[in-house]
Amino acid sequence: MKTKRIFTFFFSTVFMLSFAQDNSEEVKKEKWKYEPNFMVGGDILNAGVSFFSDRKLYQGFISSKIKDNIHGIVEAGFESNVYQKNSYDAKASGPFLKLGAFYMLAKDPENEFNGFYGGGKIGGSFYTQEYRAVPVRGFGGSSSSIAFPSSTQSSYWLEGTIGGRVQLFESDFFIDVNLQPRYMVATTKQDEIQPMIIPGFGKSSSKFNMGFAWNIAYKF
Repeated sequence: MKTKRIFTFFFSTVFMLSFAQDNSEEVKKEKWKYEPNFMVGGDILNAGVSFFSDRKLYQGFISSKIKDNIHGIVEAGFESNVYQKNSYDAKASGPFLKLGAFYMLAKDPENEFNGFYGGGKIGGSFYTQEYRAVPVRGFGGSSSSIAFPSSTQSSYWLEGTIGGRVQLFESDFFIDVNLQPRYMVATTKQDEIQPMIIPGFGKSSSKFNMGFAWNIAYKF
């Protein structure tokens, strides 16, 4: 009787260990692993408009699917612009960089890169600005302006993104269009003057701004 119990216990233990090992192997098989994939794009709309306006904006991005519906994204570019309004005359130019991620809210079951997405980024710019005229009120209510020399400044902001992607026919090219609501978090100032132009953020005397991009992208 004892021998029978010993054999029963032995085979039960072996079965449980074998079952646990199989489950462990299944968990290992299901473990997430990043598979390299990249999409590179450039904003052709703003680049085209640059030929006909004072604003010169050239920007592009690299994105990659990280896991499931989550994609990481890096954007970089260069902007140069002038601000001539309310007696101000200023110009600024410099590079900018944005880092963030977005989530595919809805996607094509036949192509997971087609669909609509939403997400957020943090942005920063290190640029050169020059105030050629800043209005000041003089004695007796008279108005005049003063100029400031060129200086180097920096600004940082939060940026949302909502847009969509669609594949061009059966190729590896995509059209990517998105809106970018922005909120200024911090900025340096020259003689306590609020910057009127910030590369990557846009032309604005307030903390809120809206950007737009119309990209042609290629998936590797």
